[in-house]
Amino acid sequence: MANYMVRAVRADDWQRLKELRLKALADPVAAVAFLEQYEEAVAYPDSVWRRRAADGQGHGDRVTLVGEADDGLLCGKLTVLVEGDRTQLVGVYMRPEHRGTGLAAQIFEAAVEWSWACSAVERVRLYVHEDNHRAEAFYRRRGFRRTGRIDTDPRASAFTAHEMELLRPRR
Repeated sequence: MANYMVRAVRADDWQRLKELRLKALADPVAAVAFLEQYEEAVAYPDSVWRRRAADGQGHGDRVTLVGEADDGLLCGKLTVLVEGDRTQLVGVYMRPEHRGTGLAAQIFEAAVEWSWACSAVERVRLYVHEDNHRAEAFYRRRGFRRTGRIDTDPRASAFTAHEMELLRPRR
């Protein structure tokens, strides 16, 4: 089993973050979960990737958490966005060869801890594509439950994503 360090992305990680995001968008299994398309993202100038990395350092209303292997490879990521009394987890991706290693659990634990450190946050939410049963099972094991709210995929309105949430434990 690989050892990972889970941490907030740093501004100087922008090239590795770009590579990981493009890999996610090119992955036919994972791409269904993203609104952004590979063709548009690959054309972005470096300034977009530099800004994404800088904005994800966790100093404001968002953090991008990455799982870094001992060799420096970014193996997985997710972004946490603060939205009033809740956070939303977006952009979740684990490289296929690092799925099932415990990395996703480590990143999710860090994301929930970061969320609870925001005093106004009472719940953490995410959306899971209706066909992504593996991800939904993973989220359920972490305590997330469907809320009953759904969102349609703007690229294919026949597909829906289910909102899931985790409530803050009683204080």
